[in-house]
Amino acid sequence: MNEYQDPPRRQQQSRGLEGRTTSQTRSQQRSGADTMGATVGLVLHWMQDVAAVTLLKARRTILQAGILFCVLFLLLWVSIFLYGSFYYSYMPTVSFSTPVHFYYTSDCDASESTLCSFPMANISFMKNERDQVMAYGQPYRVSLELEMPESPVNEHVGMFMVKMSCYTKGGKIVSSVGRSTMLHYRSSLLQSLGTLLFSPFLLTGISEQKQLIQVELFSDYKTNAYQPSVGAVIEIQSKRVQVYSSQLRIHAYFTGIRYVLYNFPLTSAVIGVATNFAFLSAIVLFSYLQFIWGGIWPPEQVRVRVMMGDNTRIQQRREEARKRMDKENSQKDLCSPQVIGSVNEASDIQGNDTVVEASSKEPPEIPDASGSDAPDTKEEESEEGSHDSLVPTGEDGSDGLEGCQLPSQGENTLRQRTGPWMSL
Repeated sequence: MNEYQDPPRRQQQSRGLEGRTTSQTRSQQRSGADTMGATVGLVLHWMQDVAAVTLLKARRTILQAGILFCVLFLLLWVSIFLYGSFYYSYMPTVSFSTPVHFYYTSDCDASESTLCSFPMANISFMKNERDQVMAYGQPYRVSLELEMPESPVNEHVGMFMVKMSCYTKGGKIVSSVGRSTMLHYRSSLLQSLGTLLFSPFLLTGISEQKQLIQVELFSDYKTNAYQPSVGAVIEIQSKRVQVYSSQLRIHAYFTGIRYVLYNFPLTSAVIGVATNFAFLSAIVLFSYLQFIWGGIWPPEQVRVRVMMGDNTRIQQRREEARKRMDKENSQKDLCSPQVIGSVNEASDIQGNDTVVEASSKEPPEIPDASGSDAPDTKEEESEEGSHDSLVPTGEDGSDGLEGCQLPSQGENTLRQRTGPWMSL
C-alpha cells in the first residue's frame, strides 16, 4: 500500500516545489521590474532637473548676451556720434568757390571799345549769411580764375592788374593785395594749326578759343579772430579787358591733426571711434563695479580712518570722565565725615574708615582705547552713569561741598574728619 501511495505524494511535493519556484521567480521578476522602474524614474527625474537647470542657464546666458549686445551697440553708436561731432566742429571748410560778377559804369561817351571804369565785384565770405567760410588761424590759398577769350583786344591789352581788398563787418580794410597777369602767348602759326585741327569741335560748339587764367592772390591768408573778414572787393585794373566769366576759389591748407583727418579719413575714423569706444567702455565698467561690488578698492581704508577718529573722540571722553571722577573723589574726601560713637566702637570705626579711604583713593580702572578698535558707546555711557551715581547730590541737584550738611545740635554723636589722632 505504501508503494502505491508514494507516487501521489511525490507528485504533490514536486508540484509544491514547482509552485514555490514559480512564485519565487515571479517575485524576483516583480522586484527586478520595481527596481528597474525606480531606476528609470530616478534617471527621468535627473534628466528633468538637468534640463531645467540647463534651460535656466541658457535663458540667463541669452539674456546677458542680449543686454551686453545692446550696451555694446549703444556704446558704438555713441562713439560714432562723438567722432562725427568732433570732426564737424574741428574741421573747417576745405574749399569754397563762388562766382564773381563784375560791374562797371557805362554812362560815359566812349568812342573806342573801352570801359568807363575798372570792372569790380563784391564777394561775401559768409556761408548761408550766418557762418564764416574761413576759420580763425587756419591758412588759406585764395585764387581768382578768369575765363578770357583769345581775342585781338585781350592780346593787345598785355599785362593788367588784379586787386583784392578784404574788409570787416564795419567796412574796415584789413588786408589788400594786387597781382599781375596776362594771356598765354601763342604765335599766329600755332593759332592757325590749332584752328584747323579743332575745327570740327569748334564748329559744333564743343570747344572754344579761350584760356583759363588763374591768379593767386593770397598763398597763406589767415583771418583775425578780433577783426574777421566778412567780404572782399575784387578789381581788374584795365578798361579794355574782356572776360567771359570768373570764379573765386578758397582752399585750406591743413597741418597737424587736421592734415591727418583730411588726407586719411578712414584710418582717422577707425582710430577715433575705437578710442571713444574704449573710453566709454571703461566708464561703463567702472560704474558697473561701483554699483555691484562697491568699487574695485575695498572700503577698509575708509573704515580705518573712521575708527581712528572714533578712538580719538572716545579717548577724549575717557580723559574728561577721569578728571571728573578725580574731582568728585576729592570733593567726597572733604564732605564725608566719620561718626564716632562709644569708645568700644572707635577701633572698629577707625578700621572701617581706613578701608573706605583706601577704596576711595584708588582710581578706577579705565581700559585703554588703543587696545580695542571701536568700543561700544553704550558701555561708555553706562560707565559714566555709574561714576556719576557715586557723587552725592542734594535735593536741588547740586553736588560737591554744597551737598554736605552740618550736624544738628540735638545729636549725641560726634562728627569729625579722619585724622592721625583717631588712633588714640
